[in-house]
Amino acid sequence: MDWDAYTAAVRRWERVLGRPAPFPTQPGRHGSPVLAPAFVEWLQGLEPGWATGLGLPRTAELRALGNGVVPQQAAYAVALLLADLAALLDDTATTGDQHPGRGWEANAA
Repeated sequence: MDWDAYTAAVRRWERVLGRPAPFPTQPGRHGSPVLAPAFVEWLQGLEPGWATGLGLPRTAELRALGNGVVPQQAAYAVALLLADLAALLDDTATTGDQHPGRGWEANAA
């Protein structure tokens, strides 16, 4: 398949995931091409069948994928939050500041 301007990005993601990109569209009920849930699943880095193996209708699969969390993005967000928490805890330990305000939120956690 020719990915045109996206070829480099698609090939890079294929290498990261270790599997080829599925076809991005599939025939719809009236024969027109529609977005393939398997492609969305692949784009999000999910294992094949994560949403498409549940026996749901196509629209429900896409809804589930659209409402889901991309694991790589979630991991990055958690890492950022943990770094902030570590900095707060370190600042509190260094200054001994235990009153509500700077560092207090970390103590509440």
